[in-house]
Amino acid sequence: MDSPTPTLAVWKFTSCDGCQLTLLDCEDELLTLVGRVRIAHFTEMTEIDEPGPFDVSLVEGSVTTEAEQRRIAEIRAMSKTLVVIGACATHGGIQALRNFADVEEFTSVVYASPQYISTLATSTPISAHVPVDLELRGCPIDRRQLLGTLSALLAGRKPDLPNTSVCTECKRRGTTCVTVAQGIPCLGPVTHAGCGALCPAYGRGCYGCFGPMEAPNIRALLPILSVNGMSTDEVGRVFHTVAAAAPEFERATDESSQ
Repeated sequence: MDSPTPTLAVWKFTSCDGCQLTLLDCEDELLTLVGRVRIAHFTEMTEIDEPGPFDVSLVEGSVTTEAEQRRIAEIRAMSKTLVVIGACATHGGIQALRNFADVEEFTSVVYASPQYISTLATSTPISAHVPVDLELRGCPIDRRQLLGTLSALLAGRKPDLPNTSVCTECKRRGTTCVTVAQGIPCLGPVTHAGCGALCPAYGRGCYGCFGPMEAPNIRALLPILSVNGMSTDEVGRVFHTVAAAAPEFERATDESSQ
């Protein structure tokens, strides 16, 4: 990085704040960064609000309003490296379920005075609006990935982020396949690695919170899910969670009904 003390900014868009809290939970590790980076903006942590430019911006949340569309463009222009964190920022999040329905109907049911609600018809990832340098996936993100990425950026090297499936992580940690051994439906074969195969390690199937891996063979997985007890409706629901707006997962729902 160019400046003697690199600047870090953390931004919130439409989200639950869980990924920012993951960063705050890295208490001991954050102490080691105190002398190496200056936090210029992080509302969840400090009142400091310095103007840009910023060496690194971490962005949590999806874009769901016109104001957010304008703001992400401003943040991109001020940031040397833009890293999006979490399923909302990478795939639109759970709120992207609105993309498959009528947002006006939703607001009329949820809010007593929907005429005061200003929102877009869709919830979209940050990459739909500006160029993104790195993606940290998950709901929430994995703290090891986050710390590894920040350390790599501070050292001026490319972060080591996986591009395989969750199945490879099960193999590395010696976790027996929950589908083969217990007949538990699992999205691990088509889901992007990075969580450390957390769910299978505790005897439950992966539900795809890291979104689709590169070129997932979802069509091959669908009959395996069916054989292990999932109905067509259940298959549709399991792909319609926090990464529902990912094109690969969206298509899976259509293919399962054919």
